[in-house]
Amino acid sequence: MTAESALTAGAAPPDPVPPTPAEMRRAMGSFASGVTVVTGVDGGEAVGFACQAFASVSLEPPLVLFCADHSGRTWPRIRASGRFCVNVLGEEQVDLCGRFGSREGRRFDGLDWDLSRWGTPALRGVLLRVHAEVYDVHVAGDHDVVIGRVLELETPGGRRPMIFFRGRFGVDGREPRVRPPAGPEPWGWGDRWG
Repeated sequence: MTAESALTAGAAPPDPVPPTPAEMRRAMGSFASGVTVVTGVDGGEAVGFACQAFASVSLEPPLVLFCADHSGRTWPRIRASGRFCVNVLGEEQVDLCGRFGSREGRRFDGLDWDLSRWGTPALRGVLLRVHAEVYDVHVAGDHDVVIGRVLELETPGGRRPMIFFRGRFGVDGREPRVRPPAGPEPWGWGDRWG
């Protein structure tokens, strides 16, 4: 029997069971993504968080988006300032990703970075910097979908990008391997980003 014949015969499809958060994370891990660090300044303090959910939205006007967890501590601070920088990481920047993905420690302590002309932290050695201002925010489940109007693009690096796939960095075995350490879970193994 085909789906069409079942519908015409009056048979209702069974009620779907939504995936659990663990099932969703495991399945969506099959979609390889780049890794970014979204930075901003709040009250004179540099803030930032690791973010996988980033994309270009529009060429005219130039718009990008990222997604940030409602329960995150950093996104509300960036939102209040109205401006942010998306720093796209290269494959060797695993330590930088871990620094901004963990809930532990002060993310900018001992880190070399520059203040952009837009008043946001610009991380050094990244593949791309997208300087933007908050254009619109849409609530979507447990996250905000943040639309940013691009103010400036910088492409300082030409190396291979950091890729996150199925709970690890890289897809071809050439990338640095990172194992979850004992204690608090690092980025990608359960932290809430944003």
